[in-house]
Amino acid sequence: MKVLGINAIYHDPAAALVVDGRVVAAAEEERFSRRKHGKRPLPWSAWELPELSAAWCLAEAGIHPEELDAVAYSFDPALMGTPEESGLNDPGDVMRKMYAEKAPEFLAHALPGLDPAKVRFVKHHVAHAASAGLAAPTADNSVLVLDGRGEAHSHLAGRYVDGQLEILAGQALPHSLGLLYEDLTDHLGFLRSSDEFKVMAMASYGKPRFLGELSELVVATEDGGFRTPEIDFSEYAPRLTKGDDWTEDHADLAASVQQRVEEVLLDLARWLHAQTGDRTLTLAGGVALNCVANTRIFAETPFEDVWVQPAAGDSGTALGSALHVARVLGEQTEPMPGADLGRGWTDDEIEQWLRVAAIDYERPRDVADAVAEVLAANGIVAWFQGRSEYGPRALGRRSLLAHPGHEANLERMNNVKGREQFRPVAPMVLAERAPEIFSRGPIPSRYMLFVHDVAPEWRERIPTVTHVDGTARIQTVDRTEEPLVARMLECFERRTGLPIVVNTSLNTAGRPMVDDPRDALECFGSAPVDLLAIGPFVVRRPRSTLG
Repeated sequence: MKVLGINAIYHDPAAALVVDGRVVAAAEEERFSRRKHGKRPLPWSAWELPELSAAWCLAEAGIHPEELDAVAYSFDPALMGTPEESGLNDPGDVMRKMYAEKAPEFLAHALPGLDPAKVRFVKHHVAHAASAGLAAPTADNSVLVLDGRGEAHSHLAGRYVDGQLEILAGQALPHSLGLLYEDLTDHLGFLRSSDEFKVMAMASYGKPRFLGELSELVVATEDGGFRTPEIDFSEYAPRLTKGDDWTEDHADLAASVQQRVEEVLLDLARWLHAQTGDRTLTLAGGVALNCVANTRIFAETPFEDVWVQPAAGDSGTALGSALHVARVLGEQTEPMPGADLGRGWTDDEIEQWLRVAAIDYERPRDVADAVAEVLAANGIVAWFQGRSEYGPRALGRRSLLAHPGHEANLERMNNVKGREQFRPVAPMVLAERAPEIFSRGPIPSRYMLFVHDVAPEWRERIPTVTHVDGTARIQTVDRTEEPLVARMLECFERRTGLPIVVNTSLNTAGRPMVDDPRDALECFGSAPVDLLAIGPFVVRRPRSTLG
């Protein structure tokens, strides 16, 4: 059974391939097109398909379009009402619906040989739910989905039992926690449907002064839903445009909205647990990328375990729709094996790239030890290893690495990436070492989707990765799953006494994460990075910044 999943209608177009119930490939279109988020979520871009990532998924498995049993499209236009019926009054929805209805023909054109009749529409939030509930390690689980919007809803609460989804609640539009956060993102001068994580970072610098007023406006309801009336944020802080300096009022507004969203999410999770009594909660949808809220759900609800889809945003619906349709067609599906579902290259292929680039490179006896040596000397390393990650987090495949023990390295890393100075960077740590340094959030934490409290005695030792509020968004490394990363961490600790390395995404501001060797070489050539570790090879900057 071969099922290709497609996300295309809004943002973060992506493709995923499930063969005989097993996830074999998944990738976001931005990694191929080099357009951040693949496209903007505008009505006239709704027709654009993840043609490059879909073609790669099929090629990776040696499958031709005519051999597919189904193509799952993560949006069902039949469930979409008029702009007036949704309450959003967005005339662009007419165009979106029309393009979605034509998706089978568009896909047949993009994938020659595909029978359009094999295209199946999947409700957007069911695709999100399947990306968590069917992909999680625990087969039976409760599932909570929250994002900006689907066809007519912004939320789904349900449970999976034996691979079957029971929907228990769904919040109809126009009420949407995701759109509320997007509106705030826009008000603070950031890019809607893109920069919401910046608002979460800014919130750490503020105090929730406006929480009382917001608590009367944004509320959970007894039926497992919520209400989000339109809010004029200018009553709390003036609107910013791109590049404007933010003030205490803006940080306090961000903190207030962040905390109110967290509180409503706690109410929704507790309501769901009261219905199911399940041990495990799985999360998906763009709101599930809010790692501060995820930690509170883990720490303050009756669920014992919380699992978040690493591609929780719309890109993950490509995977979810494929898993859902595979189940509908009678296939037993397996949990996703990890986030490393994208492109990879053999050592010989990488060396050929280096030769074509006509640059000096070497093959050290142990690339992990060579990297640790540079990091210990306070160098910055571009790390390119294995298959690329599916989702927005760098998880030791396409990463920028640095020493966590120098306070100045936070500013330095943000300068390298060309981004705002209030943005944090994250630590990676061996799973068995994490409990002595980090608490409150779940451990292990493979996908960097929770925040953890940093032990007071460690905060001065690892200032680069300790956020202003004393937390860190950690990635734990399992030595059996990531032996090369684990060895690098061990080599670094032998030199420095620190079992932690700074890990942030291998890209610069406004660009997608590096994906292929050409991207890595271009990033290394244009950013002040001391070493590129690419496969078993290293490329050193001729005039290193090390002194």
